[in-house]
Amino acid sequence: MKKIMVLAMVALITACASNEESTMATEDTAVAEVEESSPKLRHVVMFKFKDESTDEDIQSVVDAFANLPNEIPEIKGFEWGINNSPEGLNEGLTHCFTLTFDSEEGRAVYLPHPAHKAFGEILGPHLDKVTVVDYWTQD
Repeated sequence: MKKIMVLAMVALITACASNEESTMATEDTAVAEVEESSPKLRHVVMFKFKDESTDEDIQSVVDAFANLPNEIPEIKGFEWGINNSPEGLNEGLTHCFTLTFDSEEGRAVYLPHPAHKAFGEILGPHLDKVTVVDYWTQD
C-alpha cells in the first residue's frame, strides 16, 4: 500500500510540474504571438548600382548596410537580397534591403544617425538609382 501511495504522489507531482511547464510555455507563446502580430514599420530600400561598380564595390556597400543594426539599436530587423523576379519590372534595381522599426521615432533616430550618414558616403560613389518605400505592416 505504501508503494502505491508513493507512486501516486510521484505521479501527482509530475503531473503538476508538467502542467506548470505547459502553462508557462503557453504564456510564452502568447507573448511571442502578440509581439509578432503588433504592427512593424518597414523601411524598404532598393538600389541600382553604377555599371562601373565592381562586385567588390557592391559587396562593400552590402557589408556596410548590413552592419548598421550593430550601430543603431533602433533597427529591430534587417534583411536583404538580390532581385530574381522573372517579370522584368525592376527597372534596373538589383539589391533590396528591408529594415524593421518598432516606431516612427526609431526610424527618426536612424535617418540622421552618424552611422547611416557614414554608410551614405560608402554608397554614394556606386549609386545609380534608389527607391525607398516605408509602410506599416498589416494583418
